[in-house]
Amino acid sequence: MNEAITRVVVHDNPWLEGRPLARWFARFLPPRYIARRAEVHSDDRVCLVVGPRQVGKSTLLWKALSDLGEPVLYLNCEEPAIREWLTSPAAFLADLDTLVPPETALFFEEVQRLHEAGLFLKGVADRRTGRRVYATGSSSFDLDASTRESLAGRATRTLLLPLSIEEVAGPAEEAPALRERRLSGATARLLLHGGYPTAVTASDPERVVSELVEAFVIRDASDRFRVQRPAAFRRLLDLAASQVGNRCNFSEWGAIAGISNDTVNDYVRLLEETHVVRLLRPFLGGKRAEITLAPKVYFLDNGIRNVLFGGFAPPDRRPDRGALHENLAFTEIWKSVNPLLDRVYYWRSKSGAEVDFVIGHRGRLLAIEVKSGGGQAGLSRSARSFIAAYSPEAFLVVVGEAPANQGPSLPTSVGATRVAAIRPWQVAAAVRDFLG
Repeated sequence: MNEAITRVVVHDNPWLEGRPLARWFARFLPPRYIARRAEVHSDDRVCLVVGPRQVGKSTLLWKALSDLGEPVLYLNCEEPAIREWLTSPAAFLADLDTLVPPETALFFEEVQRLHEAGLFLKGVADRRTGRRVYATGSSSFDLDASTRESLAGRATRTLLLPLSIEEVAGPAEEAPALRERRLSGATARLLLHGGYPTAVTASDPERVVSELVEAFVIRDASDRFRVQRPAAFRRLLDLAASQVGNRCNFSEWGAIAGISNDTVNDYVRLLEETHVVRLLRPFLGGKRAEITLAPKVYFLDNGIRNVLFGGFAPPDRRPDRGALHENLAFTEIWKSVNPLLDRVYYWRSKSGAEVDFVIGHRGRLLAIEVKSGGGQAGLSRSARSFIAAYSPEAFLVVVGEAPANQGPSLPTSVGATRVAAIRPWQVAAAVRDFLG
């Protein structure tokens, strides 16, 4: 371990020279910490937290480590000297024995910047040193591919996405009427500015979200991911944002952006793997009338979408109000499911019947329809068609702007299917209840 590496490690870990541990932890925590539903697991496996940039991955780990109050060796893998050091797990661990006590935990920040991140973490985990190991990574594009196979059975993986409505509203400590007001305010904020922590806590969220988009397009896409046509990539982002909730025509996107269909597919895959968008495939239940081709596109954050298309005007003054509410409902759904175990689809038949979201879990179905306007939450013909064809366990109608009203137009059940109207902030809990 050379002197240059030692200087970097000591600089990033001042507790090694006797400085107060609590004060050091406090440097990494924001003035206002927003509690997350995600949990940090601490056992003999690597605790890996992945997700987009600036979503709070490091903050989540720093809060957990601060609560433990025990020393941790912080290693920022974006620092060239640290990357030079972290090449051989055996040599690295041998150096550690001369630097820190054997019980000291390890925290690898932005671990995907290592040349062989998966193999390195595997080597550390397989040597069973007794040290707890934590790591963050910015995207599944350049992290999952190199770690999924290597770390099978050796890591717990937590996907952290932008804040949910419940997280922004905070714990339920008020009277019901005040709680609903707080939830409604959080919904309005996420509807326009999204749930990135820096945007939620900023006095100028529009500027913050705009900077996030530019950082992704310029720094990540152009520099880190070596996108050869950044202008076309940005045009593709704009097209996706303008067509939220609609079926994608990749050939049309390619013609508008001036790129091939293969390049469109590559760029869309990059957008999915970096947690910017998600494509939903059609639900196929064996019915011949179903459309089986084009996916629909949704963004994982409304704020990012609104920078690219639509802006930040209030919902009642914009033509894309329905798309706003539908995309917000999708983000709440996606933050509540397990992408490895659960499936989220849309449903549309050739006759035009359509259901916004269908969630499949171990042979059970939950269907969700989103309405952005006021009035009673009636059950549409499309909903009745889907219920008649598939008998989902429940069919939920999300009412955006007016109190959910289960009047005569909305039955409590249709056959064996339970029917209910809910508000946007109830979507996540309803999905979790369904998943059990």
